[in-house]
Amino acid sequence: MAQRCVLIVDDDAGIRCLLVAYLRRGGFRLCEARNGREALAQMRGGAVDLVVMDLMMPEVNGWDVLRERAAEPSLRRIPVIVITANNVRDVANGLAGWCIAAILPKPFDLETLMTTITATIGRPPFCAPVAA
Repeated sequence: MAQRCVLIVDDDAGIRCLLVAYLRRGGFRLCEARNGREALAQMRGGAVDLVVMDLMMPEVNGWDVLRERAAEPSLRRIPVIVITANNVRDVANGLAGWCIAAILPKPFDLETLMTTITATIGRPPFCAPVAA
C-alpha cells in the first residue's frame, strides 16, 4: 500500500521542519508549502491525502485556500487540519460549515496532531461541527 501524503502548509520553516521530522516517524510521505499558493498547486496535483495548515500566511493565506477548496469538488475530498495561533474558539466560529477535520492551537501537542492525522487520513471530509 502506498504511503499517504500529508501536506504541511506554514510560512514558518521551523514549524514545517519540526512537523516533517515528527510525522515521518508515523510512516507518512510528507510535502511542504510555504503559503496557500504553493498548497493549492500541490492539492490540485492530486497526490495530497491530508493537509495540515496554518491560516495566517503571506500571499495566499489559509482562509483563501479554504475558500478555493470549497469551490472545487476535486479539492473538497482532501481533509484539512487547521493549526493556528489565533483564538481557537474564534477560528472555530469562522470555520463553521467549512468541513474542517480539526483545529489545533499553536503551540500544539505533537502526539495529538499524530492521533488526529491518523484518525482523519483516508476518510472523506465531513461537514459536522468543527472539532476544537
